[in-house]
Amino acid sequence: MEGSIVRRVIPSDNSCLFNAVGYVMDHGKNKAAELRQVIAATVASDPTKYSESFLGKPNEEYCAWILNLDKWGVWVWMSPADGASEEFDQTIFAVNPDRTIGTYGSLALNLVKDQQRKRSYTDTANFTLHCGVCQIGVIGQKEAVEHAQATGHVNFQEYK
Repeated sequence: MEGSIVRRVIPSDNSCLFNAVGYVMDHGKNKAAELRQVIAATVASDPTKYSESFLGKPNEEYCAWILNLDKWGVWVWMSPADGASEEFDQTIFAVNPDRTIGTYGSLALNLVKDQQRKRSYTDTANFTLHCGVCQIGVIGQKEAVEHAQATGHVNFQEYK
């Protein structure tokens, strides 16, 4: 099977992780709400397993939180050829008997290393953000979390 590993950018809209998973699963970049529903239903179905000690907040509160499209935040890749339209993207990984994914795993790893060299990622320890509520600037995830805990503000945007 011939193919190419390509980078497809998923909008960084706090639901990018969900939309990236949706893209890999079903070629849909707008699957966040649906996937969040699946997670909330799964968590709500077993409050013993998904307890406050496991989730970091009460089960019911977590379920409400995960359904909020403004919470959280990946790129996905796989195309038959460089420059191919997204409609041709595939997510197929043949697993070898030794549990590796062979050529595509190596290609994907090389792509990730290349993107790291180019610094094409978000450095969560050092990115600069501003609070969408009070407009204060913070540096890194640590300061954003501290600000959120102190104020209840959770709407942050990255300075470009």
